[in-house]
Amino acid sequence: PTRRSSDLYTLKWLIAAAYDLNPHMISGGPEWLDSEHYDIAALTPGDVRPTRDEQMGMLRKLLTDRFQLAFHRAPRELSIYELEVAKGGPKLKETAKPQDIPALINVVYPQSIKLPARNVTMGDFVSMLQRAVLDRPVVDKTGLSGRYDFDLEWAQDESQFGGDVGSASADANAAPLFTAIQQQLGLKLVATKGPVDALIVDRAERPSAN
Repeated sequence: PTRRSSDLYTLKWLIAAAYDLNPHMISGGPEWLDSEHYDIAALTPGDVRPTRDEQMGMLRKLLTDRFQLAFHRAPRELSIYELEVAKGGPKLKETAKPQDIPALINVVYPQSIKLPARNVTMGDFVSMLQRAVLDRPVVDKTGLSGRYDFDLEWAQDESQFGGDVGSASADANAAPLFTAIQQQLGLKLVATKGPVDALIVDRAERPSAN
């Protein structure tokens, strides 16, 4: 078995990761949902690192078993970003290796974030943006249904990654995220309000000590 360990995370962050949500889409639950931090170490079967989907399946089970998590879904009107195709059309290549596992991992540098995306859908991209990068939910309005390979690079700011990644300097060579998405991908993020499928926590308990 392979041992995996996380840093210290709040239960709200763990729920957001497990269910591919922006934290603003989560409400209810006990007052400590977003204040108490937990360290998670787990054993996974075999020597091969599980895919992200497999890891999140394990995390969902852990939330149910250890935190007694129970919730329901309900529509909520929130501030969101809509991802749309920009004027001139998308600048995306159909994936070269559709049999490969999708890869969508941000690489953090002091003056930029680089995202080499391979075999990903717009749904994958939107989920990553709202879960890990942006400060509000993101809705896919592109109408694009394929799988794509692309490379995105942008200069990060303090509103991204929950403030955990330092901002690039004003003279960074990379463009800001919204500009980079339009220039490099032929897409655009539009700030608006709209309905999202929010998660309302009905029950959560502190886990007992191991």
